[in-house]
Amino acid sequence: MRRTFRHLGPFLRENRHRYAWGILFIFLADVAQLLTPRLIGGAVDRLAAGAMEPGFLGATAAILLVAAALTFLFRYAWRMLIFGTARKLEYTLRDRLFRHLVTLSPGWYDRHKVGDLMARATNDIGAVRFAFGGGVVMFFDTVILVALVVGTMIVTVDLRLTALATAVFPMIALLSRRFGREIHRRFKDVQAAFGRVTERVQENLSGVRVVRAYGIEAPEEAAFDAASRELLEKNLHLIRLQALFQPLVQLFVGIAMFVVLLYGGRLVLRQEITVGAFVAFSAYLMMLVWPMRAIGWAINILERGAASMERLNALFDAEPEIRDDERTDPAIRSIRGEIAARGLSFRYPGHEAAALADVSFTVPAGGTLGIIGPTGSGKSTLAALLSRLYEAPDETLFIDGRPIAAIPLSVLRSSIAVVPQEPFLFSATIEENLRFGAEDAAPEAIAWAVEAAGFHEALERFPDGLNTVVGERGVMLSGGEKQRLALARALLRRAPILILDDALSAVDARTERHILARLRELRGRQTMIIIAHRVSAVMFADEILVLDGGRIVERGSHTELMQKGGRYARLARLQSLALNDPFDGAEAVKTTAEGGPPTGPAPSGAGQSAADGADAVQNVAEAAEAGENAAGKADAGEDGEDAAETAAAGAPGDRTVSLPVERPAERAGERSVRR
Repeated sequence: MRRTFRHLGPFLRENRHRYAWGILFIFLADVAQLLTPRLIGGAVDRLAAGAMEPGFLGATAAILLVAAALTFLFRYAWRMLIFGTARKLEYTLRDRLFRHLVTLSPGWYDRHKVGDLMARATNDIGAVRFAFGGGVVMFFDTVILVALVVGTMIVTVDLRLTALATAVFPMIALLSRRFGREIHRRFKDVQAAFGRVTERVQENLSGVRVVRAYGIEAPEEAAFDAASRELLEKNLHLIRLQALFQPLVQLFVGIAMFVVLLYGGRLVLRQEITVGAFVAFSAYLMMLVWPMRAIGWAINILERGAASMERLNALFDAEPEIRDDERTDPAIRSIRGEIAARGLSFRYPGHEAAALADVSFTVPAGGTLGIIGPTGSGKSTLAALLSRLYEAPDETLFIDGRPIAAIPLSVLRSSIAVVPQEPFLFSATIEENLRFGAEDAAPEAIAWAVEAAGFHEALERFPDGLNTVVGERGVMLSGGEKQRLALARALLRRAPILILDDALSAVDARTERHILARLRELRGRQTMIIIAHRVSAVMFADEILVLDGGRIVERGSHTELMQKGGRYARLARLQSLALNDPFDGAEAVKTTAEGGPPTGPAPSGAGQSAADGADAVQNVAEAAEAGENAAGKADAGEDGEDAAETAAAGAPGDRTVSLPVERPAERAGERSVRR
């Protein structure tokens, strides 16, 4: 038991005086209760002897009143001390758990379900609080009251009668021990089942739109019913044990009462004890009924608390995989923003394939790095490593010339603003979401960030403006609005390093141009890493890395890469054509996949329907396959696959983009910008 509650040691030591005073007041309240049977027994003996005097009766009544008042005061005191401390424990435990959970790495959360964590943070903490509130009271009240009552019965009434009445106590203790172990085990099963139900509810509420869109309400209801039924069965399994435990305790109490009435009555008839003593003894025995009941409840509550604490221990014992250690230099208070990778390779735990392989680059402070590549090429992995959400190998990733592990986590993460492709928004107002991480931002700064992120037009459509509540996870906003709001939030932080992880994928071309123009204004003031699928998002970068399979396959500025005519250049042409005219874009993919450049100028065709775009996606995929099978054109097919993915992402014909497009050989060197 001591090991189970080891994480509560500091709190219990800090509050030991409150618990000690609470237990003392329990003792005093129980002592005050003992006066009542004694006084009533004396009054009965005086009445039986015909020696009752008015003064004695008045004095007895006054003492009883004082005893009742003292009992009230002492009970109030121990309730405030013990129950109040238990509530403080609940607050401390929940606060400490939250602070601990936010230090754990994403890899740990990959192995644990949110619903189960929620169950532990609510239900299990509540069970621990009850154990150190009601459980402590019941346990000490039982022990103290039984000791006082039994001692008083022995001294003031009769030893033999007391021995017979308390003979059942060892049986009750044995029952409590045996039942307590099984209650502990079954309650852990109940809590685990409750966690699964909570997880099922959380998943379905979060994904209610997907459930309805796919029309799978019935299967999900069946799955929830199965989880709920499992919880019911676990609870019934526990209740059957509890239902047997309490009546067994009551049975032994009834046996004790039977023995007292039978044997005590004979002692009175033989005049070995007085009627008053027998009345007092019966009253004392009735006082033991509550402790005999409470011992069962106390064991139940304490075992529930211990089972819940073991589940919480599993969380507290989880060590952060990434934290400040002996490599960390606490003297570092800020960073300038220079980033360098030297032979960086990384593999996710449990995965055989490397997410990054031998990646090297340097971004000076205030510089801009563009990273482009197909899905799964390692782009987002690099962003996660820079934020130290995952740990990069030693001496492979550097900030301001220092290994990234040398920078305190608080300094590193406060110096990096990340905008993911799927941003998280809180169920709060737009302004509160903007101020997350920049609580003291001035209204002028907010206005600038909103305009720079292209969110100002969307904001004007909301009647409440910045006070508009966006709903849980920003449900009231479109995908593009979420991305723009998240970008404004990141810009408002004015962090030395800004990372956009495909953060413009859901915005239209006009808004993208506006945002990129504002980002160009920040060059030299913020180090920017722009990760994207679209060439248009990285064109202005000082250097662009083309990733595939975790490796850098091309690098250089936009102009240099276009002149090379490699994968980046082909991707640029394909995106330009596919976004302006899905049919002609698909034909360009096919031509490129077969090994030749598209002939003739890029035709115009903006405004094609979404259905046409879908057809183009299919054509692109077929073209990629054709290119892959073309004899002697192996890498052309690979490029066709990349192009297919990119064109598929932008197939609808209502978007245009500015991209340099190479003309055929007879017009070499001439370039046009198509919008």
